[in-house]
Amino acid sequence: MPRRPRLDAPGYLHHIIVRGIEKREIFRDERDRENFLTRLGEVLKDGEAKCFAWSLMPNHVHILIRTATTPLPRMMRRLLTGYAVSFNLRHKRAGHLFQNRYKSIVCEEDSYLLELVRYIHLNPIRAGLVKQMDELDRYRWCGHSVLMGYQKRDWNATEEVFSCFGRKMSYARSKYRQFVAEGISFGRREELTGGGNKGRGEKINREIFVRSDPRVLGSEKFVEMLLAGDDMTMRERNVLRRKKVGLETFLVLVSKEFGLTEGELVGGGRRRRVSEARSVFCHLATRMLGATGRQLSEILQITPAAVLYSLARGEKILRENSLLRKRFDNYLNKLTTSLFS
Repeated sequence: MPRRPRLDAPGYLHHIIVRGIEKREIFRDERDRENFLTRLGEVLKDGEAKCFAWSLMPNHVHILIRTATTPLPRMMRRLLTGYAVSFNLRHKRAGHLFQNRYKSIVCEEDSYLLELVRYIHLNPIRAGLVKQMDELDRYRWCGHSVLMGYQKRDWNATEEVFSCFGRKMSYARSKYRQFVAEGISFGRREELTGGGNKGRGEKINREIFVRSDPRVLGSEKFVEMLLAGDDMTMRERNVLRRKKVGLETFLVLVSKEFGLTEGELVGGGRRRRVSEARSVFCHLATRMLGATGRQLSEILQITPAAVLYSLARGEKILRENSLLRKRFDNYLNKLTTSLFS
């Protein structure tokens, strides 16, 4: 049976797993690892993607990113091809370094972001590369050491991860470390890597999640929404970009729908209706235009952490308010249809 194509969902969370061919090592020394991380940082910056977690193992790599305007396949092709060429030249070898296909799982961010950060950062302990949390805190080849402040990678989304635990850095770091340590006893979790029984439910944050497609990790509603809307969303997004419909157009649209002015959405206003409108705008702009967190932060004049929160909340608002979602869908359908003429 042929493998199904990967899902390229701009603006969504992706758990990426890259394995060496025939389970062979893809890193022979620290120079190789540093080479890979340097290339990863360049690809992330150029693609304006966010990296929340990463871990380099002897024969495979885990990366957790939210993509933006650059398609995921293009980013991964540049990263893996560039590294493989340099690896082969340095070690005087020829042939493939990686398995033919990397694995990419689109994840529902609200419920799985922190679970995946924890799972990915605990890989060195599960593999026996380090024995306990104190060693993991300082382990150079895992994003956990960046979050703990023992090394610096400016492409690591430290602020966004800590914003889920608290506003004060020291408090958030302590709570994050406690959260990671509590996950040691969970062991290997196949459902987070595309394994497990298809369709088996699991309870996370009081909601039952179903693995109905190995390419997607999330609730049944999320899976249905993502798969059902994939073709139409890509078509609409391509049309909107080609016709140069910008963030300002979406800002006006959302403001009017909520009975507000564009100016009210800008800044840190906390009125419930303003906050909801801002969240819906972030979600729509990311999904339909591939807007990056930096762009949303600039146009709304809010922090990157606030953008992250708004993205998750906007998706939830539209998922739970079918009437509001239908109105926006109808408007966007009319807009893209008119753009063809």
